[in-house]
Amino acid sequence: MRATRFFISTTKEAPSEAELASHKLMLRAGLIKRLGSGLYTWMPLGLRVLRRVEAVVREEMNRAGALELLMPAVQPAELWEESGRWAVFGPQMLKIKDRHQRDFCFGPTHEEVITDVARREIKSYRQLPLNFYQIQMKFRDEIRPRFGVMRAREFLMKDAYSFHASRDSLEATYLTMYDAYARVFTRLGLKFRAVAADTGAIGGSGSHEFHVLADSGEDTLAYCPDSDYAANMELAEALPPAAPRDVPTESLREVDTPKQTSCEDVAALLDIPLARTVKLVAYVAGEQMVAVLVRGDHAVNEVKLGKQAGMADFRLAGEAEIREAFACPPGFLGPVGLDRTRIRVLADRSVIEMSDFVCGANKPKLHLAGVNFSRDLPEPDLVADIRNVVAGDPSPDGRGRLELCKGIEVGHVFQLGSKYSQAMNATYLDEAGKAQAMEMGCYGIGVSRVVAAAIEQNHDAKGIIWPKSMAPFLLVIIAIGYGKSEAVKAAADALYADLSTAGIDVLLDDRDERPGVMFADAELIGIPHRVTIGERGLKDGMIEYQPRQNEAAPDGDARSVALADARTFLTGLLKL
Repeated sequence: MRATRFFISTTKEAPSEAELASHKLMLRAGLIKRLGSGLYTWMPLGLRVLRRVEAVVREEMNRAGALELLMPAVQPAELWEESGRWAVFGPQMLKIKDRHQRDFCFGPTHEEVITDVARREIKSYRQLPLNFYQIQMKFRDEIRPRFGVMRAREFLMKDAYSFHASRDSLEATYLTMYDAYARVFTRLGLKFRAVAADTGAIGGSGSHEFHVLADSGEDTLAYCPDSDYAANMELAEALPPAAPRDVPTESLREVDTPKQTSCEDVAALLDIPLARTVKLVAYVAGEQMVAVLVRGDHAVNEVKLGKQAGMADFRLAGEAEIREAFACPPGFLGPVGLDRTRIRVLADRSVIEMSDFVCGANKPKLHLAGVNFSRDLPEPDLVADIRNVVAGDPSPDGRGRLELCKGIEVGHVFQLGSKYSQAMNATYLDEAGKAQAMEMGCYGIGVSRVVAAAIEQNHDAKGIIWPKSMAPFLLVIIAIGYGKSEAVKAAADALYADLSTAGIDVLLDDRDERPGVMFADAELIGIPHRVTIGERGLKDGMIEYQPRQNEAAPDGDARSVALADARTFLTGLLKL
């Protein structure tokens, strides 16, 4: 591609609202242009990257035995009412009406549609298993779209759905898709981790998320460097303490804490470790007040909390509700002296093994020290793992200690089971001629999100550093003075033709721009390899080759190459 026939629209500055590096660089490099909140036009340069990701995904899905189809983006409400999700999916669903005032939605996902296809077309166990996939734009009405295409309202997604006659068949396809995802992200040149995850609103019995590792990631991952264990923070198990509760050695007493409303402040005042304090977080589940206890240095994991008995529908208690239930303002709450007929107490595993701990006194400006279960207050109504793990916790597989890192979720695989097939009566006839609900799997990759995640992981102060499998062009020829020097023009055109014939996706920068502008654009766009042709070098029959510079190699591997050997050198270097 010649730059004068392409569309390059780079800028020196990104809009002030751009926060993440990927958002800034995608706008500056001209990969995307903003249309509205969470809505972006993919420009020719960005679309080339998007299509490269899409091609790898499609190849691996086909290799895994999935069959491509394309479902409607607009879906009738009736399907979602059958599954029970029309009323509960939430405000992310964009609901619309047609001219007859019939309800539709712009599809945020396609479980209902594909299940409708399956129930109409699959009749016998002989047709199973089947795995369908599509690559299609989705729409979710994010409450606060941000970070460019990382959290946009419209995005490109690969979603696949498998149908099975048995759980064993589902699990086999699940592993096949898991392996296919690992190949996708490996081929794209990304550093990633697959982690056990919560199934969330999609439902099902098991799932894994695939995360690109980046400091800017919104998700915290827990992993064991000494084993294969890895899980999303929402799911990572915090094991109970290995040591039993110590025998109490202190008496219960009140301590003045006139301005100390947090465990950190109380621990500092009393000169004790934060781990000796207990904080109470007040929730309301249904009509009941629930006091949730975690150690002062821990945080409540609300995903785990929501899975406990009676906690399916909970929310944080408001200040007025707290004052009424505890007769005390927030900041001084504790489990001692509560009316257990009105307030349910849930405690994390770590709390139940504590002795002589400090907590709120349920009185303004006071805390209690020397608190012990059984002696000073009843045992909790429920003890469970309801906290976030922290670095240094024992790994649940017993093979080391956990470490934490940040990740950007780019893929998710689910074992749905029969949740949708039962709700929508998607059945097949088994060998005995009896109708059975199909087992289902669901597998998604955020194709457009992968582009942004790759930039978060691969960039420097000069711009994007694409893995070669994702780069819009593999090589750029910078022709200095192309329109003024016949020698430069002839050499650049000849090399461009040779490399194109050899199958290298090359950009010839034949613009009438200063060399500094062309170099800066090539680095901003992130083209992995660069050849510079100028009159000075051509006098000696030489051109200059240089890989994309980066902080680890500021000088790259710049070298002079004989023009006569350029094709052989470059095709060998790029392994083409």
